[in-house]
Amino acid sequence: MKVVKSRKGPLGFVLLSLTSLGFFLPLVWIATPVLAFADYALRPVPFVAGTFCLALGLWLVYRSHADLGANWSITLEVRDKHQLVTQGTYRHVRHPMYLALLLYSSGQALVLPNWVAGPSYLVALALLFALRVGPEERMMLEEFGKDYEAYMARTRRLVPGVW
Repeated sequence: MKVVKSRKGPLGFVLLSLTSLGFFLPLVWIATPVLAFADYALRPVPFVAGTFCLALGLWLVYRSHADLGANWSITLEVRDKHQLVTQGTYRHVRHPMYLALLLYSSGQALVLPNWVAGPSYLVALALLFALRVGPEERMMLEEFGKDYEAYMARTRRLVPGVW
């Protein structure tokens, strides 16, 4: 669908670049010895917890992306015939995609036994979430007005029933 409003800007580019770096840094750890100085022994409990977070995060990415359908965008954009999605995973939280990526990146931090590569994606996503969710919600308020206000009143931002 055609983009009718866009909030792309330099900060968005920087944030997406950082998240890409955080996502691919583990490949550098796997393929080269550059990050070997930060290795540590992997323990069973973090490995099991991390595997669970990875699996849950991947499932939630799939589910929330499917719920959004054609409304999904990697940047802050409103498309022609954009709809406010409040069903599926969006019935429980306003930002299930961010939740999914934070779960996945937490899992990565737990299963990769390296102090740099492990948490790299989590740090990048935490910055992305902190700096992007406010502008995203303002854009949704501008686009959907009272419908989005009502949606905000009945759902939490990231954790159902908590925050």
